[in-house]
Amino acid sequence: MKKILVLDDDKDHLRIVSFILTDFGYEVRTLLHGETIFEEIADFKPDLILMDVMLAGMDGRVICRSIKENPLLNYLPVILISITHDLAESMHLQGAPNDYISKPLDIDRLLSSVKKQLEV
Repeated sequence: MKKILVLDDDKDHLRIVSFILTDFGYEVRTLLHGETIFEEIADFKPDLILMDVMLAGMDGRVICRSIKENPLLNYLPVILISITHDLAESMHLQGAPNDYISKPLDIDRLLSSVKKQLEV
């Protein structure tokens, strides 16, 4: 069973995404803040990280860059979710996510992106 770590500061969004992904056979762990993400990665050993760009007091793009620039973690696919940021132009930059999804979430797009990143 593939494991997905979901990071979002919106409890309702976490609950919905977790329900959808669990319903499709993924093991999901959720986080409300990014301060402990590296401890969670070490403990949970996810196959993919799905996180919001706008977090309380943090920027998901900065966390993504830290993951992608870490030689021990850069293999991990990261999908960013954003309602306000168009991430298309930043996809080629160093530390960029593997994919991004716009809010409001399209369930088919979410599942398609997750499946694609887990198959790589």
